[in-house]
Amino acid sequence: MSLMAALARAGEWDRLPQLEARCAALVDRLKAIGAVSLDAAQLAQVRSLIASIHADQDEVCGLVKPQLERLVAKMAQLQNRSELGKAYGLPY
Repeated sequence: MSLMAALARAGEWDRLPQLEARCAALVDRLKAIGAVSLDAAQLAQVRSLIASIHADQDEVCGLVKPQLERLVAKMAQLQNRSELGKAYGLPY
């Protein structure tokens, strides 16, 4: 289990962007390593690491997406409340 997936499961969203940046850099490095001459076992290990990272990213995405949808819905509610308050002179 990756740290990112564990944090997403725990709802600790604030740390995810920094870890995502580190993860992307790691994937780029692994891809660069895969481009050089590696033996079959090393290449298989690099591919396995990349596949594992992608699986973890898919899990994190599945956990983050509903949270983002709720946040967007809440923002729309607040915007609507603000617009109604402005239109009818009510506090929002």
